[in-house]
Amino acid sequence: MKFSRYSAVIIGSGVSGLYAAYKLSKNKNIKDGILIITKSKTDDCNSRLAQGGIVAVMPEINPLDSISSHITDTLKAGAGLNDFNAVKFVSECSSIAIRELIRAGVNFDKKDDGSFDFTLEAAHSIPRILHTKDKTGYSIEKALIELVKESKEIEIYENTMAVELLLDKQNIARGVMAFSEQTGEFEAILSNTVIVATGGVGQLYKHTTARPVTTGDGIYLASKAGAKIEDMEFIQFHPTALSVKNEECMPLVSEAVRGEGGKVVNDKGERFVLKYTPLGELAPRDVVARAIYNEMKNTGKGNVFLDITDIGVEKFKERFPSITEYCEQFGINLDEKLIPVSPAAHYLMGGIKVNLNFETSIKNLYAIGEAARTGLHGANRLASNSLLECVVSAIGLEDFLGFRNLSAPKNYDEKIKDLICTYENEEPFYIEEAKTVKEKIKDVMWNYAGIARDELSLKKGLFELSELKECLCNKRVFSDFASYEIRNMLFVSELIINAALTRKTSNGAHYRLDSTNKNLTIEEIEEITGGKVSIK
Repeated sequence: MKFSRYSAVIIGSGVSGLYAAYKLSKNKNIKDGILIITKSKTDDCNSRLAQGGIVAVMPEINPLDSISSHITDTLKAGAGLNDFNAVKFVSECSSIAIRELIRAGVNFDKKDDGSFDFTLEAAHSIPRILHTKDKTGYSIEKALIELVKESKEIEIYENTMAVELLLDKQNIARGVMAFSEQTGEFEAILSNTVIVATGGVGQLYKHTTARPVTTGDGIYLASKAGAKIEDMEFIQFHPTALSVKNEECMPLVSEAVRGEGGKVVNDKGERFVLKYTPLGELAPRDVVARAIYNEMKNTGKGNVFLDITDIGVEKFKERFPSITEYCEQFGINLDEKLIPVSPAAHYLMGGIKVNLNFETSIKNLYAIGEAARTGLHGANRLASNSLLECVVSAIGLEDFLGFRNLSAPKNYDEKIKDLICTYENEEPFYIEEAKTVKEKIKDVMWNYAGIARDELSLKKGLFELSELKECLCNKRVFSDFASYEIRNMLFVSELIINAALTRKTSNGAHYRLDSTNKNLTIEEIEEITGGKVSIK
């Protein structure tokens, strides 16, 4: 078995992982280099799919905005279940993060007069979203990849999967066990700084906007090692994914389309969302997603539509080139001004519990980005807060690690030695019909732990998952990525359902049909947050 040592190991190559690597590469305490592990190509991540933009709280150049306004909007969207200190921290760091991205080479769109083109998205009280057309995540990811690849301190393992954390007798993280599907070999990677940046859990659901790589891997690794996991019931379903069949990853139709004037209508052309909320299309995502879900259920239709009449076809094509390309790819005629959309699993608000230093409950183990539960999002993420959190968490983690000794471990104890021996000697197990098992997991989660749940459906889902777990045969060492992904998907799916069973009330994106209290009304949230919701 191959052995290696690094000052820091980062699992995941999205915006949070790449930026953390870049920031750490400037740290003088880095003596043994930085390793990024990614189970596909470096740019294969959810971050690059982020279309709408990134929250930019910059009152110095956007006088209508303020930190307090952004905090209020975030708390309202999160149904008041956010961690206030996390919200305040991210909001206060927003301007710094944006300016660092600009220095890193990200060119945000500007108006003709040279000022930034701040746009509006749902549940924001004022326009504060910066963007690069509808390719914001891609633009940030591209700039960071260039910086990372230029660094002599950073090494990247592509097509490699972290399959288990190395914990010593004191339950301190000392590295990871990695598996290369190309070579079929395992590698023990020793490090005193292990950072989980693996993204969310979208691929646990039949309909999702998430890339195929997002199978909850980092959350499995941390939870199996004993790290605290919180708020797994809070799965955000994006209201408007492009409604196309047989797609492993449904193209996103950005929140910004509604911010620019797009209207949600049924097959009769009716703006039905107004029946559910006076905020209409610009209500928080959970509200709009449930409105669309209910309309589809009541009408028996497989989708609703985004009417782009008020935007105009030419302006739409200029502002949203990626969505335009998707529509052309799937034969959707934009001249008809109706884009078929339906809800899809999009984002995890919960995850690995961390503090504001991004420390987990396991020493030497950190988590950033969507895999981390900072408390920023509460029960429902405010649009475009995700990319901001990715950048701010990378900056904050580097600041914290700047005061630590980042030398790699020189040896390991008997507990780690025994684990390494297991991977050296155990015959790797192969799960037959892996694709079929994955599809069954995704069906279970969509049908029983989806947009609307109740105790009966959740328990039925848990039972069906327990039957599917039999394919694992209690094995620890597997022969391919698909088998490890099934292990991770089953484990994390159970975390989600158990959390949903525990929270018997409806809050934000977690909607229980059998709840005695439904989601808070706008007035109730206003009372909690002390502010008024602006109706645009």
